[in-house]
Amino acid sequence: MPSDSRQAILDAAIDAFDARGFDRVSIAQIREAADVSNGSFFHFFASKEALAAALFIQALHDYHAAMTDGLGPALSAADGIALLVEHHVDWVVAYRREARFLFEQVRADWLLTIRDAQEESNESFRVAIESWRRPLVDSGRLLPVPAPIFVAQLIGPAQIFCRAWLSGRHSQSPAEHAALLVECACRALLPTPPGSRKDSR
Repeated sequence: MPSDSRQAILDAAIDAFDARGFDRVSIAQIREAADVSNGSFFHFFASKEALAAALFIQALHDYHAAMTDGLGPALSAADGIALLVEHHVDWVVAYRREARFLFEQVRADWLLTIRDAQEESNESFRVAIESWRRPLVDSGRLLPVPAPIFVAQLIGPAQIFCRAWLSGRHSQSPAEHAALLVECACRALLPTPPGSRKDSR
């Protein structure tokens, strides 16, 4: 089926990019790994860059969906922080190839072709977080920092550790330190350091 062929190409590409790097992979190598014809490849993707762009947007959508799954007004400040940090770590660990691809290609020239789609996904992510965050800020249960600073404090430490793990600089999985990363985010974003999550309810 056509959809199966497209997904086979995407799967072969992420494997190849992860193993050898984007610049060292050819369309012919991707086609061979996906077991599709030249015509089938170009039916779905005009170029290797177009394929990479599709992979990037798919991974970005999946990451944002995983991050905000379960986030809602019923969650306290500390529980929401914990959910977001844990979901970030869980996604990076479970989708290591996709995470590495997102981080490594974040400044690629071909991203210009999907700038609108990228911004649309980023905006949906911001809205999802803000709809949970804003009432907690207004009620004094989260520190009133600007939204970009909030996200930086929320997942910045986890992001740095995850990047080091993805690059091989750290051998320990980020999942082993998720609780500590949550604690760091809580200390940065809650009005008082929580003795337990109930302190922010």
